[in-house]
Amino acid sequence: MQTILSQMLALYHTQSQSDEKNALTEVIQEVALCGLSRAGFFKEAAFYGGTALRIFYGIDRFSEDLDFSLIMPNANFELKKYFSVLERELHAVGLNFKIEEKVKTTDSNIKSAFLKGNTKEHLLSVYNNAQNATLINPSEVIKIKFEVDINPPSFATFETKYRLLPSPYQVKLYDMPSLFAGKLHAVICRAWKTRVKGRDLYDYIFYLSRNIAVNMPHLKARLVDSGFIDERFNLTRETLIALLNERFAKIDYEQAKQDVLPFIKDKTKLDIWSKDFFVEITKTLNIV
Repeated sequence: MQTILSQMLALYHTQSQSDEKNALTEVIQEVALCGLSRAGFFKEAAFYGGTALRIFYGIDRFSEDLDFSLIMPNANFELKKYFSVLERELHAVGLNFKIEEKVKTTDSNIKSAFLKGNTKEHLLSVYNNAQNATLINPSEVIKIKFEVDINPPSFATFETKYRLLPSPYQVKLYDMPSLFAGKLHAVICRAWKTRVKGRDLYDYIFYLSRNIAVNMPHLKARLVDSGFIDERFNLTRETLIALLNERFAKIDYEQAKQDVLPFIKDKTKLDIWSKDFFVEITKTLNIV
């Protein structure tokens, strides 16, 4: 008899141990989302970020974290109240995961926790012929970061999506224009330092390829909130394109490619990446 886990994992075509880990991680993410839904989490929060884009909108790259934003700011929001429900949901399908809150040393609008479980234990338990699982370090863990923005920028818009496994559930999440606004904020403002986050660029191409328009009020709120611009800045399509082109001129594209390679299967998609490529495709950018 198929278990829920084996039923979910059967949807993935895995060819390597990395594929198996990614598939298992994504299944864990979906079980966690189901648990949060059952607990009423999505009455006060919405799902966004790369994993939302992967699970609900079909981008062809793996994503590690679970990112959420409260619908309305709430400085008193308690993430811990969902921990026991999440652990029960994970244990119910045979996942031996614990949840630990990340204690911040400075004030922050982000509440964080980690879902952690032993990699070797889980690969051996869910795959009959796990790829070289016996060679995995016994102390290696699957770790999924779980973050909630308790004071989110204004003007995001939302939609509700449904999933059938591990059990039918619904999720409130940012709609595509609002997700695109968040991604543009990351492309323009993220402090990449010596590690260029090529995943931001990969996602940017995904939005453009689907002709998604940007939620401009939400993008401006994000840029103001991070101190990149002030309220008086006239954010238009033209000024946005200028900000993006300025950023594209400063990127080390070889570093960007190295960042995204572990998360995609078709590596040839990156061959064309260059400043000229990103400047040219940005001419198709649409706004709302």
